[in-house]
Amino acid sequence: MYANDMKNNIISAIGAFVCIFVLATLNSYYEGNFWLIPPFGASMVLVMAVHESPLAHPKNILFGHILSALSGVIVFAVFGISSLSIALAVSLAIFTMMVTKTVHPPAGANPIIAVMGAKGLSFVLMPVAVGASFIILFAITYNKLLKRKYFTFKDLKHVSD
Repeated sequence: MYANDMKNNIISAIGAFVCIFVLATLNSYYEGNFWLIPPFGASMVLVMAVHESPLAHPKNILFGHILSALSGVIVFAVFGISSLSIALAVSLAIFTMMVTKTVHPPAGANPIIAVMGAKGLSFVLMPVAVGASFIILFAITYNKLLKRKYFTFKDLKHVSD
């Protein structure tokens, strides 16, 4: 049993390394964190280490990140940067993810980045939506190649229930 656990641990770590390495390499070609934000490291923990968790589901990753980033951008646009706006943005993100059933804990950091970084709508698209999409495609491909249970289109039927 320990050998299987260790094999899974190594496979998970290698997958996270490869995905973040690619994003970081792409990011190095552009100024201003164009491809990479810290919450993506936490997303990798979910898609690699607990890939069967509902929190790691592609729908949660994509919409959790997008809705949370959008919450931060909207709150910043209306209230600017303050302790109150940061708290409001995070709470709005949590509320929105819960209502839409797209809870993804790493995305809870996006509103903080959006408000403190004075981000506009372009932040929601790049790096958030594009980076989250890359992570999802990588996770589906990597886990499928290694025959680990992750996302299948059959899962969509159960998600809508």
